[in-house]
Amino acid sequence: MSKTYKGACLCGGVRFSVNGFSERAANCYCSMCRKFHGAAFGTLVGVQGLRWYSGEQLLKEFVAPNGTIRTFCSNCGSSLAFRVKGSTDDNIELAIATFDEDIPVKIDAQIYTAYKANWCHLDSTLPAFTEGREESLPVTGPAV
Repeated sequence: MSKTYKGACLCGGVRFSVNGFSERAANCYCSMCRKFHGAAFGTLVGVQGLRWYSGEQLLKEFVAPNGTIRTFCSNCGSSLAFRVKGSTDDNIELAIATFDEDIPVKIDAQIYTAYKANWCHLDSTLPAFTEGREESLPVTGPAV
């Protein structure tokens, strides 16, 4: 039997569980992630076995001009999920900060670093990509 990992939005109105995670998770510095999360970067991870078990009626979606879909709680505004344009609900990524307990996820990259805020410094121990992993070569030299 696999372990279940639970999470929720800030107000607790939306609650969910998953039973697995993608092996890759990155800190994303694009301007949309920064604004959606209200932070220097957003960190999301692909999940398996997502089950919304309360508050599904509170979920709202924002479709960005580039077609990405960002899901949030309409009551408290918590940033919850992300999907790329054209993907199904099976390919959703959740904000790792919304989990209620430690999860077996290790951040392995920094993406869209060309868009990071000037006051933010990259983690020199992680590979950094100016765009997405598949769209650019890692940044060379010291991380700034």
